[in-house]
Amino acid sequence: MKISASVYSNKGASITETAKSIEKYNIDCLHIDCNDEIAVFEDITEIKKQTNLSIDLHLISNTPEKYYEKIKNAKIEQVTFQYENLPEDFIFPANIATKVGIAIMNDTSIDVFDKYSNEASHILFMTTTPGMSGGVFNKFTFSKIRQFRNRFPDKKIQVDGGVNDKVSFILRNMGVHCAVIGSFLFKEHLGYSFLKLKGNEISSEYSAEDFMLQKNEIPILYENNFTFLELLQTIEKYKMGLAIISDSNNKLVGLITNADIRRALIKHFDDIKNTDISLIINRNPAVVLENNTVDEIIRYVKNLSFPIQFLPVISKNKNIKGLLRFNNLIKGE
Repeated sequence: MKISASVYSNKGASITETAKSIEKYNIDCLHIDCNDEIAVFEDITEIKKQTNLSIDLHLISNTPEKYYEKIKNAKIEQVTFQYENLPEDFIFPANIATKVGIAIMNDTSIDVFDKYSNEASHILFMTTTPGMSGGVFNKFTFSKIRQFRNRFPDKKIQVDGGVNDKVSFILRNMGVHCAVIGSFLFKEHLGYSFLKLKGNEISSEYSAEDFMLQKNEIPILYENNFTFLELLQTIEKYKMGLAIISDSNNKLVGLITNADIRRALIKHFDDIKNTDISLIINRNPAVVLENNTVDEIIRYVKNLSFPIQFLPVISKNKNIKGLLRFNNLIKGE
């Protein structure tokens, strides 16, 4: 996951000093909030003189067109327009030579992205008030990220507001492309804070139920009520490499993964149609409870004797609640 450092969050240094420090630690880009202030482009000019950092501009304006020429002249690499401030007839400018995206507040539906999906390269989820540093991350954003990923799998996701090391770990696990970091990055030594954002040794109050895939998002089949072909079709449909097997009361029976199917094919190749599917089920999979915290999950995974890419999430009475996937985190690391 890339880190975009919010330059105006550092109150203890000048803009150019902050930019040079960010560049020194190989942070990916520089986030600049422009809350309808032309003077921001004077800062951008100075930053461009002093560093080679890419500019990630967040434009909050009811009249964005007055900035187009300045964006083009400054050769800004990416511009995100705040949706709630845009006029109804807004369309992306065709001649500013930059990547463009849409930012939305928590109360705004992801449906608004439909209108811009052909041109926009990304969405920016604002979990706090734009331009205000030091806010608290809103957990509701986790569900919006999942919804957006399902609707627009090819679009990149950015998150801004209250992101710290605890939130960063979850966002990486969810496949977020870039996190905008403000006060957390500058409250301690810049390099140390950056390493914490990239690290896995964390203590977090967030639990599995905060960011797991929900039941309606995962492949569930009911024991004794599916064929071998239906099993294959379900795994193919969800593209997760597994199916969760439930009893009639929504209690976890076990898992069937691609690896389980491969072993069954090898063993029963000559008569696979008549193979008893119940024999394929892994009835003792690794699982976590819905209220297990992130650090509890990490310790549990580290103590397993085998690598995992997913964990079913259950309640104390073994009811299926959801699924944690680790493929995005593994790819990111």
